Amino acid sequence: MKFNRIKNARRNIIFGVLNKIVMLVFPFIIRMVMIRILGAEYLGLGSLFHSILHVLNITELGFSSAVVYSMYKPIAENDTDTLCAILNFYRKVYCCIGIIIAIIGGLLLPFLPKLINGEYPSDINIFILYLIYLSATVVSYILFAYKNSLISAYQRSDIISNINTIVHVFSYGIQLVILILTKNYYLYAIILVVAAIIQNIFTEISSRRLFPTIFCKGKLKIEIKNEIKEKVKGLFINKLCQVSRNSFDSIFVSAFLGLTQTAIYNNYYYIMSSVIAMLGIISPSILAGVGNSIVTETQQKNYSDMKKFNFIYMWLSGWCTVCLVCLYQPFTEMVFGKEMLFPFSVVVLFCVYFYALKMGDIRCVYSDAKGLWWENRYRAIIEAILNILLNFFLGKVWGIYGIIIATIISIFFINFIWGSTIIYKYYFTEIKISEYYLLHLLYALITLIACIVTGYLCYILPLERLLGFIVKIMICLVIPNLLFYLFYRRTSMYLEAKMILLNLRKH
Repeated sequence: MKFNRIKNARRNIIFGVLNKIVMLVFPFIIRMVMIRILGAEYLGLGSLFHSILHVLNITELGFSSAVVYSMYKPIAENDTDTLCAILNFYRKVYCCIGIIIAIIGGLLLPFLPKLINGEYPSDINIFILYLIYLSATVVSYILFAYKNSLISAYQRSDIISNINTIVHVFSYGIQLVILILTKNYYLYAIILVVAAIIQNIFTEISSRRLFPTIFCKGKLKIEIKNEIKEKVKGLFINKLCQVSRNSFDSIFVSAFLGLTQTAIYNNYYYIMSSVIAMLGIISPSILAGVGNSIVTETQQKNYSDMKKFNFIYMWLSGWCTVCLVCLYQPFTEMVFGKEMLFPFSVVVLFCVYFYALKMGDIRCVYSDAKGLWWENRYRAIIEAILNILLNFFLGKVWGIYGIIIATIISIFFINFIWGSTIIYKYYFTEIKISEYYLLHLLYALITLIACIVTGYLCYILPLERLLGFIVKIMICLVIPNLLFYLFYRRTSMYLEAKMILLNLRKH
């Protein structure tokens, strides 16, 4: 079976954008309300628990990605029996994972006070609150989260997006009412558990409606099980790397600098991760289509497609970087207040962090679609170890600067440089990697020029406050995209990418 990749990608992107808007705007409002009603310490506490649970989620071992990968072939061959067996195996594994996370999470209870530098709110029992957060994580594994992989493998992540949107609109609304009327942080946290249960029930109902012939039954063939196990080994190591990058930063900030600095750091990180999330709609939206293409198309065709996708993605990433350089500080000051600002030099580091992270995203889509997790194992191990060590040593010396610089170093040299060599070694074997590096150097230089020009125009702007911010937004919308157009308009990459976007519009 061949997917209508363009139609599916377009649908996934549209509903993914709507979902991300809800998932970004509502939590942002909640962060503002929480800081003003309860204080930054409560926000820092929630951020710390989220980081700890993100580390615990490493127990999932990357099973979901391995299962999606294992479904590409039986979907292409219309092999329903194999799909049922894979789903049955996955359900059992996820149930075990939920139990393991609950046990490990419980064992961490005595160590919670040691992860907080200084005082925490006196009216909060951190152990009870942590158990509520832990329950919200465990419940999905016990219920129907495994059905998301089936929906994703059929390139219908728009269904998952719609469920998330509906559930979270109601849950975020209720959380806001609770914060404003009761100021009860326990009730606020309990809604997380309720929302997780409802979301899982909706996922199960949608899965049965879409795929009535695919349900948990049968025994998985030993060769498929072995293939999944091999992929999971590599995925576990890769996931360890992602966890060390995303969660240990917050934990080190909390341990070295305290809950207030953690709240400030997470405000900045939340803004950056919101932009990452909007761009992140693209990767899962095309992943199943790329996986299907790798099974059915030639290497040269896929390489040509990757270059086009990468050009579009780096244009968007470059534009987002320019926006962050110009709008990060005024937006943070307007929303959270002047006392919640870092120096502009920290903003520059966040922008470098963001751009370095985005450089490898499309390459990662093709690496994941090809299932090269095991081949990436050593890279992921080195990146995780280097990031944690640099976080510790540079964080102790330079504080917040050291923690961000540590992450940038590991992302650029290990994730991007080394990670890129792996897909060229194991899949794009007929193409020289030098072309890929040179293209990224070009994209980075043009983005730097756009940052300098746009940043200068925003800097000399005499207007302040809301009016000044609106004018800066208009400058960021026009100037960097105009510069990109002037630089790229005569290149083959621009013309080919333009055709892709026109095809998306037609469908």
